[in-house]
Amino acid sequence: MMNKTAEDIRILNEKIAIAGAFTDKLKEEIGHVIIGQSHMLDRLLIGLLSNGHVLLEGVPGLAKTLTIKSLATAIQANFSRIQFTPDLLPADVIGTLIYNQQENDFVVRKGPIFANFILADEINRAPAKVQSALLEAMQERQVTIGDTTYKLEEPFLVLATQNPLEQEGTYPLPEAQADRFLMKVIVRYPEMHEEQLILRSNVQSIQLPEIKPVVNIKDVLHARDLVRDIYLDEKVERYILDIVFASRYPGRYQAQKLEPLISYGASPRGSINLALAGKAQAFLNKRGFVIPEDIRSIAHDVLRHRIGLTYEAEAENVNVEDIIDEILRQVNVP
Repeated sequence: MMNKTAEDIRILNEKIAIAGAFTDKLKEEIGHVIIGQSHMLDRLLIGLLSNGHVLLEGVPGLAKTLTIKSLATAIQANFSRIQFTPDLLPADVIGTLIYNQQENDFVVRKGPIFANFILADEINRAPAKVQSALLEAMQERQVTIGDTTYKLEEPFLVLATQNPLEQEGTYPLPEAQADRFLMKVIVRYPEMHEEQLILRSNVQSIQLPEIKPVVNIKDVLHARDLVRDIYLDEKVERYILDIVFASRYPGRYQAQKLEPLISYGASPRGSINLALAGKAQAFLNKRGFVIPEDIRSIAHDVLRHRIGLTYEAEAENVNVEDIIDEILRQVNVP
């Protein structure tokens, strides 16, 4: 990797300070509607800046849909919501060919996948064929209908939700498909003082405040280019690799007690996405270089769906959060 001089970093910091100003405006505008859930919003912004998709897991009623819709409105992007159900077909997602009697020919009817922001609601309720159709579009950024391939608009961000409570009638995402998500974010309950504000705003007002556009897609794409330019030192690169390799070979990192608990570790996508998300985190902090704390702050979200547990771990009530905590403790910080 090409080393950047102190002057390069200074110039990049100035560019980021100007180009990244919209993130504060976005948070402020969405804050008129969404109370709390700052962690979820930050992770959605990291997904947007990293050109990666986000999987949200949380119980119903935590404003997942409202947050995503508000974000799309605030950046003047096209928003599409797909409610995943067991009887959904791939054509319901990507579109299909319809016969037009007047023209005596087939015409393309594009599906809801043709938007900037796709909310895949309860993705684990759809069968494997539908999940595969969506995840192929996520990976390839294109859709084939009939004999024609259509490029998807940029930015293209899939935000999928799944409910951890209801397991009946669900189809859990296979590991290889879950791996295509940049992050898996656990959406938690609000604090009591936040829920009190939520209660007041919903009881006192019939209609929520209207979200106003505060940034355009061109600014977002420019910011995404700047994120790629953020400096990642070789020591921080090595730190990322150590974390990922510790999930595969914990014995090499004085974490032998994890060996019987991990069935598989993070894939190379884990390394790539830790680096990209770390750069986006640095951008949100208006910084032109990545520090180890950036990596630590996003490690759980990037890795929790990439590490498999053994039956022994489940028997001992060890969860993937405990595994990641131990890895972060054992890996030396540069």
